[in-house]
Amino acid sequence: MQCFSSAVCRPLRNSKWDDFEELLEIVESSLNSVRFHQIETVSKEALQTDDSRSAQTEDAHTRHRPELLAPAGNWECAQAAVRAGADAIYFGLPKFNARMRADNFSEEDLPALVDYVHRFGVKAYATMNTLIFTDELEAAVEQLRAVEESGIDAVIVQDLGLAKVLRTICPSLRLHASTQMTITSPEGLALVHKILGLDRAVLARELSLKELRLFHPLDGDTVPIEVFVHGALCVAYSGQCLTSEALGQRSANRGECAQACRMPYDLVVDGETVDLGDRRYLLSPQDLAGHSEIAELIRVGVTSFKIEGRLKSPEYVAGVTAVYRKAIDAALGKTEDTITEKDRYALEMTFSRGLTPGWLHGVNHQELVGARFGKKRGAFVGYVEDTGPDWVELIDTEGLHPGDGVVFDTGGDTNREQGGRIFSIDGQRVYFKRGHINFGSVYQGSRVWKTDDPQLNQELRKIWQGRDPAAKKQALHLRVTGSAGEPLVVLHDESGTKVASTVPLEIAQKHPLDEAVLRKQLGRLGDSAYQLGTLEIAIADSVILPVSELNRMRRALVTLLDSLTPAPGRRSTVETSDWRKLLPVLEAKDAAPPSLSVLCRNLEQMECAAEAMAQAIYLDFEDVRRYRDAVDQHRQSGSTVPVFLATPRIQKSGEEGFFKLIERAEPDGVLIRNLGGIHYFNGHKSLRLVGDFSLNVANPITASILMALGLEGVTVSYDLNISQVISLLKATPSTWMELTLHQHIPMFHMEHCVFCAFMSTGTDYTNCGRPCEKHKVQLRDRVGMHHPLAADVGCRNTLFQGKSQTGVAYFKALRDAGLSRFRVELLDESPEETRRILGLYSDLLQNRTSAEEVRRNVKAESKLGVTEGPLSV
Repeated sequence: MQCFSSAVCRPLRNSKWDDFEELLEIVESSLNSVRFHQIETVSKEALQTDDSRSAQTEDAHTRHRPELLAPAGNWECAQAAVRAGADAIYFGLPKFNARMRADNFSEEDLPALVDYVHRFGVKAYATMNTLIFTDELEAAVEQLRAVEESGIDAVIVQDLGLAKVLRTICPSLRLHASTQMTITSPEGLALVHKILGLDRAVLARELSLKELRLFHPLDGDTVPIEVFVHGALCVAYSGQCLTSEALGQRSANRGECAQACRMPYDLVVDGETVDLGDRRYLLSPQDLAGHSEIAELIRVGVTSFKIEGRLKSPEYVAGVTAVYRKAIDAALGKTEDTITEKDRYALEMTFSRGLTPGWLHGVNHQELVGARFGKKRGAFVGYVEDTGPDWVELIDTEGLHPGDGVVFDTGGDTNREQGGRIFSIDGQRVYFKRGHINFGSVYQGSRVWKTDDPQLNQELRKIWQGRDPAAKKQALHLRVTGSAGEPLVVLHDESGTKVASTVPLEIAQKHPLDEAVLRKQLGRLGDSAYQLGTLEIAIADSVILPVSELNRMRRALVTLLDSLTPAPGRRSTVETSDWRKLLPVLEAKDAAPPSLSVLCRNLEQMECAAEAMAQAIYLDFEDVRRYRDAVDQHRQSGSTVPVFLATPRIQKSGEEGFFKLIERAEPDGVLIRNLGGIHYFNGHKSLRLVGDFSLNVANPITASILMALGLEGVTVSYDLNISQVISLLKATPSTWMELTLHQHIPMFHMEHCVFCAFMSTGTDYTNCGRPCEKHKVQLRDRVGMHHPLAADVGCRNTLFQGKSQTGVAYFKALRDAGLSRFRVELLDESPEETRRILGLYSDLLQNRTSAEEVRRNVKAESKLGVTEGPLSV
């Protein structure tokens, strides 16, 4: 809910913490009552669950045993994760995964991959964490079948429709809700669980420890939760970033993120560029490092600790996994080892843009985004004291060695930054090969970072290449018994597995079997999944046995133990149900006449929309208290156009109070933007409900799920191009879908507050001075485009695309496909601009003008230009 006119729509923060007793009372009551298992009335048809889902809920003992989950972008990373101590790995396939630039695994790789990780007691999770388009459903179903047959332990899914398909045709597969599903509240989790029966949910990275506690993960009837504890942080909420789509037709919801958040931006305030010195990377967060919070996360009840990094190197996977294995074991009391400076150094060197606890302790807008770089840095070395033709002088060169890589900050422009490998060190002087660095760009005071440590990399490679004795293996605690004339018996007590010698023990004349000999021979376990643990010896006499026989017994024991590990794959692929039954039933009907809804962000725009006789008005104000006055004013004007109030795009733990304020304003309906909002308003008898674009409707099954929850319509996802939209329209009833025909696309929606971080010295709303209330702010990108920035009721920021987008060129095709509900979304347009834009689209819908005429005139009236945006093929 954004506000761009302080004069018309006074921001909530003016009195948010002073005289807003009503909101505080509502929010506090929500905090006290938030228990996601206390679910209110929900459509029985929509939320019907199958009591036979035996794999849906983990038992309390298993779910509270913390799992370390590591990324595997390729085979080497999988090996690094396993050997460094991961309990599970997650990976992608060539299709339908959110890291399409990773090497990934083919379907043919799956049996070998699953066999490998299961041999070490490690689980395998496949990611299908993208939106699925209508024409892709068949291919997605085939991939699900291959995944199920391979013996994969779980699938991580974003798309609601695909998750429903999985539950229908692959009941043996465990279902994990991806962080791309944007589950940010207990209410949202409750809704998804009732629809799908989740086995686990990966929650949003933006949740704090306090907010995680409100999910009550220790309760017996709640969904096990997984959280990210290390790695890169997306500045936007996962599943809600449209920047790559808006600027380059590369969807982050399709695994093709262009990383626009890592680019430099200029801060433009009231039309003037603000000099921020070398801080230019205003949307590039430092990386998450939650190793210090592991013990508290365990106490909270988190089931799985996830490491980001499917695009990272095996050195990264090995180093980071080993540190978090150590942190978890220490928190559980399995070891007295604690995280050391050497461990922290390994985290920095394997990959980091600076390390912070992210949002785990709540927001601190002065720490999350350092803004001086968007690329990898590593360990901070110090500052340049002096330079020469091929050297720099530092105060301290301790920790630097020839061959190390370093980089010099060059005033915030990483495209001009200098760096290279150290040739030699002499005292405080660090030398480089002449000509490799432009020392004219390195100045006194430049920051110096160590970006690569070949010696550390070599040590880390030993982990996955099998030469590190500390690499993860199962410890075998063995008992050895025997006496002269009898076989030697080696017993693995835990499994009851034993092997006996094929020849009897003989009295030794010299060199009898002792612990040293037995440990040496039985401990030669090589590349197996085991290492020798304790060895209990109960041999009655001084005896001897040929070394060759001891070696045979060792090999036989390994073979028997391997056979005890359940074969991972080869599940039956017999369908239990036809997924096509999930598709909505289509009825032959004449296309309804076209209707126009208008989203307004201030009262003046609302009045213009009423004058234009729009069929519906959506109000999207920052100050939710203004909703009631706006609804009253609209009705007192005599207008009969129904008014819908938009929810915030994100609802976090304890924020149901905002829904209550919307309800108390008594609108005609609600434009719902998050899962928690559906949970709250479902079953409301007097309110019409429409689902917005942020619910990510990309296929007819997702649309059907949401419509069954009491919505009268859903908005087409902004990730679809025109051919994908047409396919969706042809597969859904014509009255269901609404499409935004004109808008400034909301690119980034983020917990990070640019206003607080770069226009104040405060850490959050309590001490930032509220610059968002006083200034018009834009971010200028590298090509000179100015993108408007706004803060919402929760102090979350949205960066809108500077160019408006129109799909008017496809109006006829959309009408031919049965679409009747069109929307225009306004941003900061004046009343005159609003009337002109609405007049053009009204004329189009009433056949009084052509699509080309609208396109030409809309572009002529736009100061920034118009693009066809994501709809273009």
